[in-house]
Amino acid sequence: MSFGNQVQFKVYQHVEKNIIPVSYEELEKRAKEYLSDKPYYYVAASAGAEVTARENNQAFNKWKIVPRMLRDTSKRDLSIDLFGKKLNYPILLAPVGVQSIVHPEGELASARAAASMEVPFIASTASTYSLEKISSEMGGSPKWYQLYWSNDREIAASMVKRAERTGYDAIVITLDTPMMAWREKDIEHAYLPFLEAQGIGNYLEDPVFLSRLDSPPQEDMQSAIMLWAQVFGNPGLTWDDLAFIKQQTKLPVLLKGILHPEDSRLAVENGADGIIVSNHGGRQVDGAIAAIDALPDIIDEVQGKIPVLMDSGIRRGSDIIKALCLGAKAVLVGRPYMYGLALAGEDGVKQVLRNLLADFDLTLALSGKKAVSELSRDLLKKV
Repeated sequence: MSFGNQVQFKVYQHVEKNIIPVSYEELEKRAKEYLSDKPYYYVAASAGAEVTARENNQAFNKWKIVPRMLRDTSKRDLSIDLFGKKLNYPILLAPVGVQSIVHPEGELASARAAASMEVPFIASTASTYSLEKISSEMGGSPKWYQLYWSNDREIAASMVKRAERTGYDAIVITLDTPMMAWREKDIEHAYLPFLEAQGIGNYLEDPVFLSRLDSPPQEDMQSAIMLWAQVFGNPGLTWDDLAFIKQQTKLPVLLKGILHPEDSRLAVENGADGIIVSNHGGRQVDGAIAAIDALPDIIDEVQGKIPVLMDSGIRRGSDIIKALCLGAKAVLVGRPYMYGLALAGEDGVKQVLRNLLADFDLTLALSGKKAVSELSRDLLKKV
């Protein structure tokens, strides 16, 4: 019995209890009821009028699955190979910062959940807990590190080296956040959790960052927060700077935030090992193209030279199917697991993953496919 069938029967037989809502819409609604406005909207809201955030989800509807019949799908293989390693599923937990605002254990709980479900966890630079603490929760489970490239390049280099030394498997450089966008809800609530020392755990344990302070954070946290505000982000970066990070590590380096085919070509030419098609869940440029709409042109441009992953708008198993059919090697999931974390901590994140993986497995089979490797554009029709 495959994963999805197992989950179904355990739920129907009351062997497993649904501790969080199964539907994404109800999950988000329940999280909104549970959390206070400031943390909820920090997670849920996006840039401007949030048009791009909505269209990230709606754009999936342009693509329709055309299931095939009388195919033996009794046994399924959901695994993929990525950077020389086998992953059991084509899903990763996206880098999400300041998770402590929705649950006190924050990234530690999410990392444990990911490890128990055999799903890679991407730790954010903006984590409340350091990359070392997160790694210690995961043992040898797959994990990647996401870099917000500081305007102090020695800090950026230090964080990359720490990640490699601590056992992370890849570096993800987020390109679309050299500064924070105009997010109306956060402005309305005058809320930036970093100024409350949440989400700066990697900085507070970084030797280069600490060397820039006159006093340790334990004695003068306000000065540490102000230094963070000065060094976060780097709007002066160009393609020429990518070589600097490549020199700091032997790990694969992926570029997250690519939406234009020309940028995907430049990524390949400048030595990127992978691309993540993403508009940051609509949190940076309102009115930007939906990620799933950007994906096909980027796949056509890259032509398999490096793996292309995708995030922004993944909510259900059918979304994963469509992204993989359009050429994505794997997808990243963000807000759903944050709502699971808010409502039920580690177990909530595990159940979000359980539901998503079961939905994906069953949708794969019902579409007439028995392996991720069989998915292609032939399964889809654009309307």
